[in-house]
Formats: sequence, C-alpha cells, structure tokens
Amino acid sequence: MKLRVGITYNLKKDFSHQKNQPVDLLEEFDIEETIDSIRDVLLRDGHEVIKLGGDTGLVDRLREASIDIVFNIAEGLRGRNREAHIPALLEFLNIPYTGSDPLTLSLTLDKSMAKRVVMSAGIPTPRFKRVNRKEDLKEINLSYPLFVKLCDEGSSKGVRLDSKVMDARSLEEKTRWLLENYGPPVLVEEFVKGPEFTVGILGNEVPSVLGVMLIEIKGEPIEEAIYSLEIKREWQEKVAYHCPPPINPTLQKGIEEVALQAYRALDCRDVSRVDIRVGKDGTPYFLEINPLPGLSPVYGDLPIMAKRMGWSYDQLVRTIFHHALKRYGLMA
Repeated sequence: MKLRVGITYNLKKDFSHQKNQPVDLLEEFDIEETIDSIRDVLLRDGHEVIKLGGDTGLVDRLREASIDIVFNIAEGLRGRNREAHIPALLEFLNIPYTGSDPLTLSLTLDKSMAKRVVMSAGIPTPRFKRVNRKEDLKEINLSYPLFVKLCDEGSSKGVRLDSKVMDARSLEEKTRWLLENYGPPVLVEEFVKGPEFTVGILGNEVPSVLGVMLIEIKGEPIEEAIYSLEIKREWQEKVAYHCPPPINPTLQKGIEEVALQAYRALDCRDVSRVDIRVGKDGTPYFLEINPLPGLSPVYGDLPIMAKRMGWSYDQLVRTIFHHALKRYGLMA
C-alpha cells in the first residue's frame, strides 16, 4: 500500500552555535544525509515522502500535507519534555507516527526518572543521586568511583573523559562545571567497573533483540573505558565495535534480558537502544535507554549494530516503519 509519509527531524545546520555555548550543544541533532537516507528507503518501498522538519512551522505543514504516517526522529527544541513535543502534536492531530509515545519519551530523557522506574521493576541499575545545585552534593552517600553526567540530555552531551571522578573534590569540580555550562539537573551515579554494551531492540507486543554490541575504547582497559564525546567524535580511530560480542552465551542472555525488561518497563515502542555495563560479579546494570536512537547509516550505533548482524540499512529502517504500521492497523 502506497502511503504519504512525513519525516520529522531537527538538523544541526538549522541552528547557530555561539562562542559561549558548549561545544556539544547541537550534538543530538541530525545531518541532512541521515534524513535523505531514511527518505530513500521509504521511496524505494513505493511511498510518497515529505520532509517536514521539526520547527514551529510544523503545525501548518502537517495541516497542508495530508500525511498518513510520520517517521519521527526529531529530538525537539527545548525543555526536558522536548522529545515528546512532536509526538504529542501528532497525537493531537490524530496522525500516526513511529516510535514511543510522549510519556515514554519524556520519562526516558530524564535519566533519574527512568532509573526509578526500572528499579521498581527489579532491574539492576547503579545507585544514584539527582543534583540540582552544588549544595546537594552534601547529601550524597555513594561509593567512589562515581560517574557525573547531565540528567536530561542524550548523545553524550556533557560526558567527557573526566566524567568519572575518584574523590569529593573531583566530584564537586565536575558537577560545578556541568551546572555552570549546561544547567541542572546533574546525575551522579556509582561507576560500574566492567565492559559497556549497547543493545538494540525492535518490536512491540513481543519485542526482540537486534543485537548486543560491546564497545571497546582502543588502548583503554575495557572495565574502565568511557564512551565520551571526545571518543565518539573520533570513533573510527578510537572505537572497536564487537557485535556479536566475544562473551559467553549465559552473559549475553543476561544482558539481553535486562534490556528487554527495561524496554517493557518503560513502555517503549518500535525501536530503542539500551546501554548496559556488566559489573565484576557478572551482573548487567541498566544505565539508560534511548527510544530515539540515531539512524545515521555511517556513525549511528544502531545501524552499525544492524550491519554487523547482517542487516542492510534498508531492512533496519523498513522494520522500524513496519512495526509502527502494524500498531496502527495500517499493515497486516
């Protein structure tokens, strides 16, 4: 069935970066090549495709375009509910869309709230403290080393090689830097010494694991490595992705189960990517989940994983789209 498909997104090139702003301010936004790659998959499947963008003019464009369904990868413009803005608008206009709903998108962007939900479901996650001001650090009763990151951001915004802190002085310095440069809240959590994995999940009623990928930072002990902004920007030289990972089947099954439990607990839809670290005792710990994973065919973790698992980029995009179509009864 031929459909009229809109794509919603935010592009880096549509925003200006000021000298006094953090270098990673626009990190979560996409480049045009990613949007064109998604468009081309949908065109090859016989659909009509309209690039809608994601600015405040979207409302008028949606009214004029008579869209059947939206392929949404928009990160939103402002506020901790920004990822939910466009899905909420689409629901208001009764337009189907891919991906999770506004509640899940808001909940998962706030890492402290997401961790509370997964904890209530019995899923292991590092102990943590949400910090809104430097004085909150006095209430911290956590074991070092600690990891300090922004609570309401993705794409490794604010994460640097010095985000792991070993003592109270370093904790205060890193927290102050984040509060001054990005604003509150900050998440402080116990650092899990062990390898880091990311897990791709697809589906709805019976979600399935696309793959488990071990992230190795070249030249760093695997149990200490940090997948920071500096590393991600030079991923071709500094990162080795192992998918499937060279681990025993029992551990892989445990990682997959934690990822699936988190996906269900947070009521994700169609697609998500879950970050996990495995502790010294072999326990997989939930770190965070991204229900709007990057889909760059070049550097997106999920497309890299899909390729390593024998999937084409077309197959990945098509599968996400088809899961959404089935939810809305637009596909048998």
